Amino acid sequence: MNYARIYKADMINGKGVRVTLFVSGCSHHCPGCFNQKAWNEDYGKPYTQETEDAVINYMKAPYVDGLTFLGGEPMDPPHQEYVWKLICRVRKELPDKNIWLYSGYTLEELRAMDTPYVKQILSSVDVLVDGRFVQALKDPDLAFKGSSNQRVIDMQATKEGEPVILIP
Repeated sequence: MNYARIYKADMINGKGVRVTLFVSGCSHHCPGCFNQKAWNEDYGKPYTQETEDAVINYMKAPYVDGLTFLGGEPMDPPHQEYVWKLICRVRKELPDKNIWLYSGYTLEELRAMDTPYVKQILSSVDVLVDGRFVQALKDPDLAFKGSSNQRVIDMQATKEGEPVILIP
């Protein structure tokens, strides 16, 4: 897996100050996407153990509230193992930090995926921002999402049932 960039102190992609990992590679190719460069799997730098260590070290800053995964598409199947491994490490080493994950897949699409890591990822993240970006529904006044079809879901309250919307 490659990554496009890492923000050490992001205040846009989730509540509070966050470390944000932009995964490279996206199968959705949403028209109007703000990060079209990251559609290409080969864009950016290789995600290595050193990259993972750096993310964890950035997160240790006392002002950092959590980690956000963005893309590209972190939930495309080839990326899930890397996402899961980093989630496990955050939960073990930094249990007071929260995790947000942005995906162009809806929660329902993710639940239907038959991959080794998707269920563990969904049960371990705190917030899922789901759904493809739709240019015609773009609204700059929306909190933590680009278009009105997307949902900000409290995954710890949702578990297996209907999505619990955190921010309308």
